[in-house]
Amino acid sequence: MLYLIYVLAGLAGGVLTGMAGLTAAMVVTPILCGACGWTGYDAVTMSMVANVPSAMATCYTFYKNGNMDMKKGAPVALVSFAGAVVGSWLGYLFSRVSENGISYVVIIGNLFMAVKFFLPTKPKKDNLTAAEEKKAKTRTLVALILGFLIGVECGFMGSAGGVLMLMVLTLVMGMDTKLAVGTSSMVMTLVALTGAVSHVAMGAKMELLPAIVITVTCTIAAVLSSKFANKVEEKTLNRVAGVVLIVVSVLSLILSK
Repeated sequence: MLYLIYVLAGLAGGVLTGMAGLTAAMVVTPILCGACGWTGYDAVTMSMVANVPSAMATCYTFYKNGNMDMKKGAPVALVSFAGAVVGSWLGYLFSRVSENGISYVVIIGNLFMAVKFFLPTKPKKDNLTAAEEKKAKTRTLVALILGFLIGVECGFMGSAGGVLMLMVLTLVMGMDTKLAVGTSSMVMTLVALTGAVSHVAMGAKMELLPAIVITVTCTIAAVLSSKFANKVEEKTLNRVAGVVLIVVSVLSLILSK
């Protein structure tokens, strides 16, 4: 029964990663803690370990389909990497702190993004005025600052990084959904790898067989979901991603009690 839960957790996490560029930890961490009795720090570590290959596979699929902005995404990835190192160290120091508060923040963020997915997208402008270019530079600076903070949070809690990064890329930098998901998966690959290595180095316990089961199922689900996401129209992806986030939010709320 326990391994069935591991499989379901991996599949759910992979769908989130592949379809919306989110972190598998949004469902894997609460499931491992609530249903399997894992400690918070170990569950966070497991979530980030599973997120590395699943985010990498998602990143490759979106890149292959031309849905990734390396120019805008690379600087955000670098500052997020630095933030993840800091966050992992803080997570080690405060590993006994309750996660309930941040869990509710994640749920609110999920619901906010779900609403965002159902809103009509605005057409992009190719030629920007001087004022618009200045605003674009300001948005980039804000995105870099938020990217660092997201890295800190993801390294500390192993959760919410994906949905927060997606919010930054869509709301702050104005990317469409597919481009934002592809770019977010690139950022989260680096952040998850940094966080996972840091957590293991700081003493997190990893059970080999559960780790293999969760990671493999998470990666398979991410590959299939990312292929689906790149084939469907933008409007359809927005609707499906919105529904997925609502379902995840409800499940997260139930598991957090």
